[in-house]
Amino acid sequence: LRVLLRSPHLEVSVAPAAVQGSGAAADIAAALGRLAGSGLVDVVIVGRGGGSLEDLWAFNEEPVARAIAASPVPVISGVGHEVDFTIADFVADIRATTPTQAAELVVAQLERQARRLDEAQSALLRDLTRQRVLARTRLAGLAGSSGLARVPHRMRLLRSRLARAERLRAVFGRVKERALARLD
Repeated sequence: LRVLLRSPHLEVSVAPAAVQGSGAAADIAAALGRLAGSGLVDVVIVGRGGGSLEDLWAFNEEPVARAIAASPVPVISGVGHEVDFTIADFVADIRATTPTQAAELVVAQLERQARRLDEAQSALLRDLTRQRVLARTRLAGLAGSSGLARVPHRMRLLRSRLARAERLRAVFGRVKERALARLD
């Protein structure tokens, strides 16, 4: 928990469970199911510190293996010490040698993602600044352009032509009506 809480971007949910003794496997599987099914977590660490083979046996039982395999979110197994292996380690998405290493994997990944986001934000700001400078340069170049100065005159000319075309349409309409009348 100390390793996980080093990261200010991480919210930790703990699902307590018995990790050894009678009923521990069912307890671990139920806790994993609650966490994975909550929709509140992006990764689950199934962890327990070291102990004898008998102490760690719950992590070798079928209910735990099935709960890990059925988890919709990635599961990191951090059970025991470096020399300990359990079935949970082989079913999990990632095996960590200890619960602390499992936490370090999560924090390291989160730090990598935070760095990537910072780099992407910097690149985006740099590109936006460059685009703004280019747009201002183009606009400054257009401000002194003779073509831009002629735009109002060209607009008046086009409006005048449109007005004439409207008048001509009315005239041609009357000419057409007279021609049809004569034809009749």
